[in-house]
Amino acid sequence: MTTTVDLIIIGGGIHGCSTALHLARRGLRPLVIEKDYAGRHASGVNAGGVRQLARALPEVALSVASMSLWERIVDLVGDDCGFQSHGQVLVAETDDEFQAMRERVEMLNAHGFRHEELIDQTELRRLVPAVADYCPGGIVSRRDGAADPFRSTQAFRRAAIAAGAVFREGEVVRQVERVGQSWQVSTDKGRYQAGRLVNAAGGWADRIAAMVGETLPLQTIAPMLMITTRLPAFIEPVVILRSRKLSFKQFPNGTVMIGGGHLAQVDRDHNTTRLDWTKLHESARTVWELFPIMREASIQRAWAGIEGRMSDDLPVMGPSAVADGVWHQCGFSAHGFQLGPAAGQAMAELIIDGHSSIDLSGLQVGRFSALP
Repeated sequence: MTTTVDLIIIGGGIHGCSTALHLARRGLRPLVIEKDYAGRHASGVNAGGVRQLARALPEVALSVASMSLWERIVDLVGDDCGFQSHGQVLVAETDDEFQAMRERVEMLNAHGFRHEELIDQTELRRLVPAVADYCPGGIVSRRDGAADPFRSTQAFRRAAIAAGAVFREGEVVRQVERVGQSWQVSTDKGRYQAGRLVNAAGGWADRIAAMVGETLPLQTIAPMLMITTRLPAFIEPVVILRSRKLSFKQFPNGTVMIGGGHLAQVDRDHNTTRLDWTKLHESARTVWELFPIMREASIQRAWAGIEGRMSDDLPVMGPSAVADGVWHQCGFSAHGFQLGPAAGQAMAELIIDGHSSIDLSGLQVGRFSALP
């Protein structure tokens, strides 16, 4: 038998769950199909950064809109998701980096964005007292922070179900095909049909796109993270670097999470990753140099989550260029967690209203049409 629903979302990460929630609250009854369980991959195992800081210009509007939703996340999903707003700081390690940051803030200001603020060495030391003396300054986004990624994804899932969405977890999509005016999705456990389809399949989104006749230049990646033993409290903001890959934050229990973009090897056919210990050592060395206090810590464990990266490191948000009734919401390139709340809102607006209140003009799939 084929089950007919209002709309099908493939992928149960924070973006699929958020879209399901926003659609359900506008009167639709979406079906979310997830091959594992909500938050199994990127959405549930990332560093939890809730940042507007250091984003590429085409996604800044989406990030700013999402921050407004994070600041009232309890109203949205009935859970605070562990969200804490202690700011995020981008640290300059050289004078040249500091000058580039000055130019970035000026560029954002020229586009009407004021969330990033250039700070000198004195303010950097006030915000991050443990930082190395050689750092000349940086940028702070004071409203930014961090949340618990798995808790957040599950909160969006629960809220979506309460609003009327239906979830089918543990079902693998085998085929997507056009049947009349509808899309038919066949899984290893059933068959579903709807006039509209959202591809939110993360590291597998290119395969779903291929099933509807569209090519996405997506690479599957697995960003690695480490967590340390407990240390006395020494930092509140999240700290990031750009010249060297680093994302760094301390939890209330004293443990420190170290990330920043170094990648594990991925076998997405078997849902597995293999850590690159050489690159993890590089991350640890960066922390050793930047924060002398960390020389007393040891690593407790490390892991990686599977994610999809687009060729330009920007997500795809919007309708398919070749398939009527299909929207893509994928390729968040290891920085999509913070975008989840507003990405769901924007997708619901696109699907129901035909346009979004958030500027998504630089995120359309058509930007890849000229690629060979």
